[in-house]
Amino acid sequence: MNVIYALIPLSIILLALAIWAFGWAVKSKQFDDLDRSGSDILFDDDDELHKRAIEKDRSNRSTDD
Repeated sequence: MNVIYALIPLSIILLALAIWAFGWAVKSKQFDDLDRSGSDILFDDDDELHKRAIEKDRSNRSTDD
């Protein structure tokens, strides 16, 4: 029974912390564009590698001529 006296305030503190963290995430615009973040992870490096390959191919063609 004495454990309840410790668990109730602890759960209230954890709930307040979770509400504060959610408020901070909303204010810092973490939830504005959920789709772009996922695709940035998938395609950002590929796009850069593709650009480098095209530039390398163009430089090889210009030196061959």
